Amino acid sequence: MDQTALADTPAARCAYYRHTCDLPAGVHPEIGRITVRAGCIGAITMPAALGERVQDYLTEHHIDLGPIICHERSKRWTFLTRPNLSDDVRLFAELFRLNVSIVPFGGEIALPSPEDVSARYRHWIVAPCNGFRPSGSSIIDAVRSCSGAQKR
Repeated sequence: MDQTALADTPAARCAYYRHTCDLPAGVHPEIGRITVRAGCIGAITMPAALGERVQDYLTEHHIDLGPIICHERSKRWTFLTRPNLSDDVRLFAELFRLNVSIVPFGGEIALPSPEDVSARYRHWIVAPCNGFRPSGSSIIDAVRSCSGAQKR
């Protein structure tokens, strides 16, 4: 990611996300948090250890990586995806057993902001540099492969 494009203000970083990365982000001015709502993008959150295995799996299978956020304190990763997963209770239950969740439509997704660096809240594992995001189903398939889960 071009660090000069991410001038260390929430507004500048948000503008970069909006214009370069096609993420319809907004800033909560009172705290400087940058967020985007699930709907035009998807998001899948999982424990960091599983996230690392999923990232390795995708790389080994030549599947393009999209943006991945690390949540330092909770030790979780969020994969930003295309919003192509169905609202399926069985899928949610399957993922729940793996400690994986799909951010529901309208859910708020926090993106790394300048204030997060010093507080160690969140940072990019794979930073966005354009509007590409992988299919949500490709991430779910990788989760299943990495966790030994069978599709139900």
